[in-house]
Amino acid sequence: MTTRARAPRPRQRAAGALLSALTLVGVSACSVAGADPIGEGPGTLRIVLPEEPPTLEPCDASLTATGRVTRANVTEALTERDPSTGRLEPALAVKWARASATSWTFTIREGVTFHDGSPFTAAAAAFSIKRATDSAIDCNVDGYIFSDSEVTATAVDDATLEVRTAEPDPILPLRLSFVEMVPTSTDPGARVREPIGTGPYRIDEWSQGRFLRLKRYADYWGEPPAFAAAKYVWRAEGSVRAAMVTNGEADVAIGLAPEDGAGDRAVEFTTNEVSYLRIDATEAPLDDIRIRRAINYAIDREGLVTAVFSGRPSGQLVSKGVTGYNPRIRPWPYDPERAEELVAQARADGVPTGTTITLIGRNGIYPKAAEAMEVVQDGLLKAGLKVEIKMLDVNAWLEYLLRPFPNGKGPTLLQAQHGNQAGDAAFTMGQIYGSEGAQSSYGTPALDAAIEKAQLASGDQRQKAFAEAFAQQNDEVVRDAVMANMTGILALSPDIRYRPDSATNDEMRLADMRRAD
Repeated sequence: MTTRARAPRPRQRAAGALLSALTLVGVSACSVAGADPIGEGPGTLRIVLPEEPPTLEPCDASLTATGRVTRANVTEALTERDPSTGRLEPALAVKWARASATSWTFTIREGVTFHDGSPFTAAAAAFSIKRATDSAIDCNVDGYIFSDSEVTATAVDDATLEVRTAEPDPILPLRLSFVEMVPTSTDPGARVREPIGTGPYRIDEWSQGRFLRLKRYADYWGEPPAFAAAKYVWRAEGSVRAAMVTNGEADVAIGLAPEDGAGDRAVEFTTNEVSYLRIDATEAPLDDIRIRRAINYAIDREGLVTAVFSGRPSGQLVSKGVTGYNPRIRPWPYDPERAEELVAQARADGVPTGTTITLIGRNGIYPKAAEAMEVVQDGLLKAGLKVEIKMLDVNAWLEYLLRPFPNGKGPTLLQAQHGNQAGDAAFTMGQIYGSEGAQSSYGTPALDAAIEKAQLASGDQRQKAFAEAFAQQNDEVVRDAVMANMTGILALSPDIRYRPDSATNDEMRLADMRRAD
């Protein structure tokens, strides 16, 4: 396949009207940011996040908190997917073609330099792919995007890259949209704190625990972004983040809830994020499918999206528009009586239903995260299970999300959220439901076989095969309890024009933001 040449992406294609300035009301001179306000000049875009990124390592940019800062701002990939059309477009590669069942050729964009001044070439692309997929640093992108499959990248010349796979891969160019390009001077055997990329911004200063500042890269190959700099701070309380925008202390605040008080500054948008509970089906009593089904029946999804967070109930980990989405899978109905019956049946058969199940939550994963887990806990207690909540910050929570999991943790339910930004179920099924998936706590040989079949298919057969795999997981495996397809809310200063799209929670592109006229 060959794609058209790409001008610097205007990112004006998302649904909805362009957001523009409204009259600011209730401005207060006092700071709500605490002792360390943002306090930057007029050329700086001020952004407040729910949490500090756990890492800026580019091969972990598929982690939401990291990707919001790095992807397409600091680092870029060979290709990129337009979130509104699903079309794969050129980025650091201007075109690509499939040379054989297991080989692709990419033509590298000329005139691109890294932030250290070194040229971006096919050799740098080959190095970046190897570092992300074949190194000892356990890149998240390896398990998440490539499922540990074998990929070999070779620079034919400065402008030509050949990428080979051990098995046929019909969506390799899409997978490579998640591999951030770095110079060959990057340590191949260790994680980096401050990556060097080709993006419109470079890292200026990261004061851990306080702020992160980016500055516009003067030699960027594309259209220069509107702002000379961007400064990120983080505040855990949604009401504080909202107040920082309404009081004029910040330009953008993300991860808000309806009751956080953003008022006219609040902007809702559809996301690709789906909230769910990962059930550790290897530990009793969760190894009994009746208990896993009871958990699903015990969750009041309608109540959660009405009273706790914004979204709509969902029954699968991908949203409409993703290849493999199965419209026949409906959200599990709220049936507390059936949940109680299933737990009683399992107990009568000797299943240790009195064993304490730890509900591992993450602070700030979405608005009112702790309250959501309390609602879930209440339903499970009423069903006859014993459940305790353990809320963690992001770094401690990641130890439960990614392999290898902590030893001796006992039966757990993990509060999690998945966003399939790439638009293909391959980026969901293998890593989350495969027996050896990077985020999978349980799988079955039959489901593994269904996933493998789907990954090798293309066109209509790919859609059908993944839809069948989702149905198999929902009917026969029940490895999780999907709760809702989330709606995002951000607060926007009247001085800023920005139109969020379904990818905003995963990567917030500063080049999309402009000063209001």
